Amino acid sequence: MSNPADARRRWFGTFFLIMAGGLLIWGQTILKPHLGNGLGFLLYWLVCFSFTGLAILTALLDLRIIRCRTRDAQRDLFKRATMETDVEENRSPESGEPTRRDTTKSGS
Repeated sequence: MSNPADARRRWFGTFFLIMAGGLLIWGQTILKPHLGNGLGFLLYWLVCFSFTGLAILTALLDLRIIRCRTRDAQRDLFKRATMETDVEENRSPESGEPTRRDTTKSGS
């Protein structure tokens, strides 16, 4: 059911999420004394926020694509089910031959 585009999109989402998590951990532990409160601090956390935003956007894009595919599959399934039902209603159970429906009203 998955195709290469799905795999690539999910790989990018995972990559962005890992990068954001790694930057968060590094920024709060190892790099905290080195970042200070100046421009380096602001740029570092802006990059971390950017990776987080990219991960969210990738997840939302994947969600939209999956919803569209699911909706199309449900429509196709419904269409096939109704077509099969129409075919079964027009055949007699014993012979499999189409039956004629009497459309005239009796008693008129």
